[in-house]
Amino acid sequence: MRRGWDILARNVIKQNYRWLVWGIMSVAYIVVFFHRMAIGIVKEDLIHAFGISATTFANLGAIYFYAYMIMQIPTGILADTLGVRKTVTYGTLLAGIGSIIFGLAPEIRLAFLGRLLVGLGVSVIFICILKFLSQWFQTKEFASMTGLTSFMGNLGGIMAQTPLALMVAAFTWRKIFFSIGLITIIVAIFCYLILCDQPENKNNSTIRTNTEQNVKSEKMASLGICFKQALKNWQTWPPVIIIMGIYGSFICFTGTWGISYLMDVYGFPKEGAANFTLVSIIGFMLGSIVINTLSDQIRSRKKPMLIFGFLYMVTWGILVFYNGGEPPQSILYPLLFIMGFCGSTYYLTFAVVKEVNNPQIAGITTAIVNTGGFLGAAILPALMGNYFDHVNSTPTLVNVYHNALLYPFIAILISTIIILFVKETAGKNIWKA
Repeated sequence: MRRGWDILARNVIKQNYRWLVWGIMSVAYIVVFFHRMAIGIVKEDLIHAFGISATTFANLGAIYFYAYMIMQIPTGILADTLGVRKTVTYGTLLAGIGSIIFGLAPEIRLAFLGRLLVGLGVSVIFICILKFLSQWFQTKEFASMTGLTSFMGNLGGIMAQTPLALMVAAFTWRKIFFSIGLITIIVAIFCYLILCDQPENKNNSTIRTNTEQNVKSEKMASLGICFKQALKNWQTWPPVIIIMGIYGSFICFTGTWGISYLMDVYGFPKEGAANFTLVSIIGFMLGSIVINTLSDQIRSRKKPMLIFGFLYMVTWGILVFYNGGEPPQSILYPLLFIMGFCGSTYYLTFAVVKEVNNPQIAGITTAIVNTGGFLGAAILPALMGNYFDHVNSTPTLVNVYHNALLYPFIAILISTIIILFVKETAGKNIWKA
């Protein structure tokens, strides 16, 4: 009897271990989103503390994304070689150190260094999560699990809105970022203790039903060859361009300039403005689950991208053009909710690129797409900041923001058109050697 219970207990542990691993990686992803979204809330505090211009502030926010961007390909290689456990642990530890430096920085150069280290550190987490999902979950579960992971990560985005504004008012932004740094280091320790790279490492081979991972007869090509193979595949590039516009514009609003826009144009206090961006993030969280699950259910990537990508462009069009860039306050909540909901469609780009390339280089191919996303997230806010610093006339604040927000809108328009060129995969890998 005891032996039977022991066997049952081991089987339960085997079957549920993947959820424990996913859970701790999701906690690390929450940290990622917090740092990604937090800079917009503390804009005024940073400008006051360091005496910086709008361009410098935008660059301080952008350096996180530049660091994130340049690390995507190396992260893909690390995920495919060094393994998820070590890559996530070292990255999370570095991010914690960077957050502490940022919180203690006496001058702007050290603040830049802190943000750089945070960006370098957290840059490894999402790609490693996607690698983990491709190994531990079935193909039909991939998009749904990606959406669920996004939902979890965006809890950090929620913390970086109204809750962060209230915490900064109570404890100062320096204490908050210092504390987040300590928490991040603790998360790194848990990653080291809990994570493992493959199901076999936990005698969990029953989970590994993904046929893409069971192809053992094929000899793995060198990473250099695989990388070139992915780059030469034209089907890789539409997802890259799509994520640049959609994700870059979303970060422009929720992570950098949205708070300022709502405060300057509508006269909201910081906490009130944060409530509106919070609604957008909540919409994003729900959309990431609904859209990705819908994609798995109907076995289509392109159709949901077309529908929700178009709606995303429409919401931005209303924001930029309706009433000269000042939509009625009464429609802001539903407008920003729909914007966030539809913006989450960019997550389908990861499913597409995985399904049009060699499944054995999932880390590298998703990294290529993620590079595009963070290139957009770095460039678009910086373009807006540069515009703010170089307005020669004295137009109204509404006109200033209207003109600045044209940058992300044009990027969204291009992305929407590019969706037409996406290869439909029907939710399965169509790569051919």
